[in-house]
Amino acid sequence: MKLFHRLFRYAAVSVISTSVSLIVLAVLVATGATSAGWANVIATAIGTIPSFELNRRWVWKKDGPRSWLGEIGPFCVLSFTELGLSTVAVSMAAGWAAGAGLGSTGRTLAALVANVATFGSLWVIQYLLLDRILFRSSGGTGRPIPLRRGAEESNRLAA
Repeated sequence: MKLFHRLFRYAAVSVISTSVSLIVLAVLVATGATSAGWANVIATAIGTIPSFELNRRWVWKKDGPRSWLGEIGPFCVLSFTELGLSTVAVSMAAGWAAGAGLGSTGRTLAALVANVATFGSLWVIQYLLLDRILFRSSGGTGRPIPLRRGAEESNRLAA
């Protein structure tokens, strides 16, 4: 049951952070304030903030101090790797829509679909990385488990 609750909360966080990102992306693309690629960069950067905080605090129940090297940095690398992939997809989709003469609405919809499709396809991979590596449970202390177990603990587990 714990897995179900965690997946439900992870999905809810995804809906929240994706909504924030898509609203920013739609506004920037529809107004022509910037190119579709740059709009995606800006939207993803803004959506990463609630995603990190909600995943850390609500989904994985981490309440201790944040670790720049152990949590924030890796989370940003993961998010911006996904961003790179989605930016290529958004740029290609918006370029295709413009070339097909679809206009502002068609271009905006193509950019949004490309963004959701890319991030959606990486959703399960991100969950596994967050659950198994970045925010893994440490018995309720709010601190991540060290990556390498000591010899004493390894011997205890082997027994």
